[in-house]
Amino acid sequence: MVEGKYRSRTYRRVQRKTPGSKNVRAFVRRKPKRARCGSCGQYLKGVACQRTYKMKKMPKTAKRPTRPYGGVLCSKCTRLKLKEKVRKSEKK
Repeated sequence: MVEGKYRSRTYRRVQRKTPGSKNVRAFVRRKPKRARCGSCGQYLKGVACQRTYKMKKMPKTAKRPTRPYGGVLCSKCTRLKLKEKVRKSEKK
């Protein structure tokens, strides 16, 4: 019988082949969902989708884009947001 912690769907069930050519069921943690834009909900490009222990080891530049609102808004929404800011500053 499998350990209780592996019975939940937190773990994916994967078939692996051992060096002795046996098929064994392995329990692997699931990857997190991809990051989405805070404004329109579109998937963000250039943002890594890894588990936390892998993200900690990655350099800052690999985790997200370096532009303003990088990792929060998509490029289209970022452009709109920056245009709004410029318009507001010009009115003052």
